[in-house]
Formats: sequence, structure tokens, C-alpha cells
Amino acid sequence: MSVAPLDQLWVYLSGQPLLSLLATLLAFLLAVRLNRLVGGTPLLHPVMLAIALLIGWLRLVDLDYATYFEGAQFIHFLLGPATVALAIPLYDHRERVRRLLMPLLLACVTGIVTAVTSTLGLGMLLGARHETLMSLAPRSVTSPIAMGIAEQIGGIPSLSAGLVLLTGAIGCALGPFILRLLRINDPAIQGFTLGLAAHGFGTAHAFARLGAVAGAFSGLAMGLTGLLTAFLLPLVTRLLGLD
Repeated sequence: MSVAPLDQLWVYLSGQPLLSLLATLLAFLLAVRLNRLVGGTPLLHPVMLAIALLIGWLRLVDLDYATYFEGAQFIHFLLGPATVALAIPLYDHRERVRRLLMPLLLACVTGIVTAVTSTLGLGMLLGARHETLMSLAPRSVTSPIAMGIAEQIGGIPSLSAGLVLLTGAIGCALGPFILRLLRINDPAIQGFTLGLAAHGFGTAHAFARLGAVAGAFSGLAMGLTGLLTAFLLPLVTRLLGLD
């Protein structure tokens, strides 16, 4: 086949929204395969690898993000139903959740306040601008909630989304090591910790590596953290004089 027909084929394909969807799925499948080849290490999380592959592909074919998202938005839409579906395993363990509700709420609030104050404190110490601080503050909740919070408090939603991904990847890399170091073997505690510190990344890791109980409690932590952060974060920023 000559060069001209190949160029015409690419022009046709690049105008089809399903191309972005196909590229996203292929990038993730390749990232999963690469992660397995290196022993499943969380240091090379499939999501982060897929993001790097997609960025490289977008730059290679000179495709702007708006055009890419037009085709890949179906995956973005599925994020909502996938999050809601976490209620199913949680329902199976509702009795245990009911018994531990107060300790779980206390742990969640403590985790949120610690994450927000330490992040803002370090950012202020390093001289970060106000909008950067407001983008950093919600980094420990899942992306859709973090972007909404950042927009409300004067941050940059896209920057918050990137920081959420980075936080999740670091949480998955360090979380299991810290849990082993502290000899924490209860799957409920392991899962809740990962969900609190690493949101969606931690929940996926809990389901895949630690079992259904850990996954259920991780999903609970992710949901509670997002809900409580939406209420507590404006209060914390006001107390710190950053409103």
C-alpha cells in the first residue's frame, strides 16, 4: 500500500470518536501486561503506565485532548456507575460496618484533617500560590469529587485531577509496605487505610490483592472521605486563613 492511501486512512480514522476509545483500552491492556511482566509492582501502576502511553500517542499523532476526550468520554461516564457499584460488596458486610461505624468515622475525619493540613502547610512553607494550594488540598479524594471541590474553593480542577492520580499511585506503592511494617493483617483495616489514603487506586488494589472484605472497606473509606472532605475542606481552609 502506498503512502497516500495510508495518509487518507489515518485522516478518516482520526475523525472517528471510537479511535480514542480503542486507544484508551489498548493502552490500559498493554499497561496491565507490562505491570505483570515486572511482577505486578505498584511502583509501575497500570493506570500510570496507561496515562504515559496515551500521552505519548497523543503527541505522536498530534491529537489535541478535546478531540481525544470526545471519543473516550464513555469511559469517563462509567466512572460514576463503577463507584456506585462499590455499594454491593459493602452491603454484604453491612453488619460489621454498623458495629465499627464510629471508629471508622473518627479515623476518616482524622485522616482528612491530617492530609489537608499537612499538604497545605508544606505548600505554604514552599511558597505555593493560592490557586496551587487550593488544587493540592483535595488531592486525597477521588477525581470527580476533587475536581468539583477545587473548582469551588478557587483551585485548578485539571491540576487537582493529576495530583489525585499521583497520590493514588504513591499510596498503592507505599501503603502495602507500611501495613506490613506495622504488622496490620486485618483485611478490613488494610482496605479502609488504602481507600482513605489512595482512593480509587487503593480500592482497586484492595479488591485485586487483598480480597472482597478489604475492597468493601476500601470503597467505604473512599466514599466517606469524598463526602466529608466536601464539608470539612472549606472549614479547614477558612481556619488557616486561605479562603
